[in-house]
Amino acid sequence: MESFYHDKRPHHMCRIDIHTHILPEHIPDWAVKFGYEGFIKLRHHNNCEADMLIGDRFFRKIKSNCWAPSPRLEEMRETGIDRQVLSIIPVLFNYWAKASHAYETAQYFNDYIADVCRMNPGQFYGLATLPLQDPELSVRELERCVLELGLQGFEMGSHINDWNLNAKELWPLYKRAEQLGACIFVHPWDMMGQKQMQQYWLPWLVGMPAETSLAICSMIFGGVFEQFPELRVAFAHGGGSFPITIGRIQHGFDCRPDLTAIDNPFPPRKYLGHFWVDSLVHDHKALDYNLELFSEDKVVFGSDYPFPLGDLTGGKWILESGRGEEVLKKIFYTNPLQWLMGKVD
Repeated sequence: MESFYHDKRPHHMCRIDIHTHILPEHIPDWAVKFGYEGFIKLRHHNNCEADMLIGDRFFRKIKSNCWAPSPRLEEMRETGIDRQVLSIIPVLFNYWAKASHAYETAQYFNDYIADVCRMNPGQFYGLATLPLQDPELSVRELERCVLELGLQGFEMGSHINDWNLNAKELWPLYKRAEQLGACIFVHPWDMMGQKQMQQYWLPWLVGMPAETSLAICSMIFGGVFEQFPELRVAFAHGGGSFPITIGRIQHGFDCRPDLTAIDNPFPPRKYLGHFWVDSLVHDHKALDYNLELFSEDKVVFGSDYPFPLGDLTGGKWILESGRGEEVLKKIFYTNPLQWLMGKVD
């Protein structure tokens, strides 16, 4: 597998990371502009470090690889990643804000991602963020991002305030995404039960996997995949807790169709292999299980770069696992392009 580790490798050995996050180095003080708190702002210590703040409350410390292309590109070279798919950090979704304000912040972030892609050709793909609390504005911004900025699709949270992802309000957006050939990356955020999970980083360790399963089940049971069969959707963190609970989910469908089959008559297992999941499970047996459950064609490499809960080795643990070259090519190259573009170039 040495060819994966060298810059001079054949095209089919290219490695694409679909799950990486970015934000602009400078973010306007939206709270001052809009007149209410809740927006992220940055407090820079130097050229290399900054604090993310929500109002005056500390949220997370970040380094320059979170905003600057140059350290990101250097780390890509060091780990053998050829291209990254850029998406905004979920805490910047701003779904809770007034829709017109979220629309403005989304445009700011999307312009930044498009600029990074434009200034570094061949290195990055971009995903938009949308003001999903207003589907009409979201359609408008998606059209701008795909048709004018050249982004490949959009990132969305595992729920949109009180809407799960089956909400009929979102269906016009799904329809337009299908028409445009825009891919969707679903990332957990605003985790359920956070008030009961303040210790031990539990929202990230327990809540995030549950959120991703909520998103998948909502789209299955709500008939989203049935109504929009050409929609290309990938879910973060290996599908969260969904893969290991599919037996329970299917059994629930079988034994209580009066509760589960009210919007879609087809069983959950029908949709295994219909959508993609990333490889970020940190466990060989879990990855093997997902390759079998979803098929080798539906697992894509994703790292959650540049955050420590992710895989910052460029997938070295996958490359050194003894899996065949054809499977590795699918995970790192063929499957990411199929999800991004609907085809392999």
